[in-house]
Amino acid sequence: MSIAKPVLDVLIRRPQAVPPVWFMRQAGRYLPEYRELRARAGSFLDLCFTPELAAEVTLQPIRRFGFDAAILFSDILVVPHALGRSVTFEAGEGPRLEPLDDVAKLNALATQADERVFAPVYEALGAVKAALPPNVALLGFCGAPWTVATYMVAGRGTPDQAPARILAYREPEGFARMIDILTETSSRYLVAQLKAGADAVQIFDTWAGVLPPAEFARWAVAPVRRIVENVRREIPDAKIIAFPRGAGASLGAYVDQVAVDAVSIDWTAEPSFVRARIQNRIAVQGNLDPLVLLAGGTALDRAVDDVIESYGKGPLIFNLGHGILPQTPIAHVEQTLRRIRGR
Repeated sequence: MSIAKPVLDVLIRRPQAVPPVWFMRQAGRYLPEYRELRARAGSFLDLCFTPELAAEVTLQPIRRFGFDAAILFSDILVVPHALGRSVTFEAGEGPRLEPLDDVAKLNALATQADERVFAPVYEALGAVKAALPPNVALLGFCGAPWTVATYMVAGRGTPDQAPARILAYREPEGFARMIDILTETSSRYLVAQLKAGADAVQIFDTWAGVLPPAEFARWAVAPVRRIVENVRREIPDAKIIAFPRGAGASLGAYVDQVAVDAVSIDWTAEPSFVRARIQNRIAVQGNLDPLVLLAGGTALDRAVDDVIESYGKGPLIFNLGHGILPQTPIAHVEQTLRRIRGR
């Protein structure tokens, strides 16, 4: 008889008395064991593409905190890297890419990924799968085409993603071609992750919320809908979580059109809307503010209670509304887990 994995139970709409919990960016700089390994690894991409190191980093927060899911340590920008784009990570400044900032460069983008780039990712998934406790789910992931495109166009992160938005307005056909390439590449990438051992996958659309409604439908909704359809064509029972961060009032339409098993929400979501419009249909994941996790104290206790009181009667995976901040005290993570599990 197989051992239940609470995260997967929630994804098939079986609410848990104690919601399962994991944190976005739970493997990272707030952990001393990560910082030690990162210093030995060389570059950030060396860490991502060395299977034994990526597996070790993935497992570190599971050993320390006993989270209910492990998410593979990697980065959304491995996809443009596999498409032949130069990707580097500058310490303290984030990723750097050669910008795709005009139509000629868009048209020159490779149409097929070099699958050899992804091989270490799949090897790391297999290693983590073999080492995880049987009740802990393993998550793979990719970036949504829109969010990945914003980095590819600007060559870096920007506050409002203006370079990509402007290029999409000026060169919609060329921009659509890039989105199509990212959509097909990401679909194959997620299928391969599921075949390599992932129990479920998450699609991160960190910058969905900067788009006006019409562009949101075109660049955020439609590509992810196609990814989900492509993945399910290969793996009909694939479990998929989407994170259209900042979707706001558009979240209902997103869920209407994208057939995911759960949607991850940020801390600005309105609970009554989410319960009535979203959680009555699919599972919800979220939505603790990473800043209140950083703050700690009674504010953190109240915020944890609010999430559970708002969504705990339905299918809920407790998570943050975005990634854990590097300066977050470990004690605050421990406090959160005690509050969730000790109720």
